[in-house]
Amino acid sequence: MSWPEIRRSIPNALTIARFVAIPVFVWLYLEAGDGPAWGAGVFFAAAALTDQLDGYLARRWQVESRFGTVADPLADRLMIGTAAILMLATGRIPILAALVVLGYKILSPGGYDLEVTFLGKTATWVLYASLGFVLVTAEGTTWPLVLLWIGIALSFGAGAQYALRAWRQVHGGRDSRPEREP
Repeated sequence: MSWPEIRRSIPNALTIARFVAIPVFVWLYLEAGDGPAWGAGVFFAAAALTDQLDGYLARRWQVESRFGTVADPLADRLMIGTAAILMLATGRIPILAALVVLGYKILSPGGYDLEVTFLGKTATWVLYASLGFVLVTAEGTTWPLVLLWIGIALSFGAGAQYALRAWRQVHGGRDSRPEREP
């Protein structure tokens, strides 16, 4: 197999690895019991890093694929959603926070050709970081929950951005942002 062929498959392989990591993450979390879940936290952090890395490599190497554009956000939603459900079930995050995180990840606009915004990516990263910090700190530690609520606020802002862009596509025929020069 040649380097160009290998390079073409690396971003999608990283995305697939995130899907495979979800059951391992669940097992590590449940094995940790009531204390900080360092194994699950490290695994969760690795998933967050691959979320960033696979898209970066695909764009850098110009090997974007339809599979990647669908599977990458799905893997992200499933990993964050799984973490939120587990932490809700074990009392690590409040029900309202879990519902908002799940709602944001499930209801993120689909079916529109929308670029990921800086705010959307920032919201995802803050959610990943805050949930990771909840994983590795003692139950009841306040600052990771404050960070989680900040991530939720950013998610609302990103959701509004995406909704506005989708509305403009439907009603205006295109996104109203200025065209980019080639």
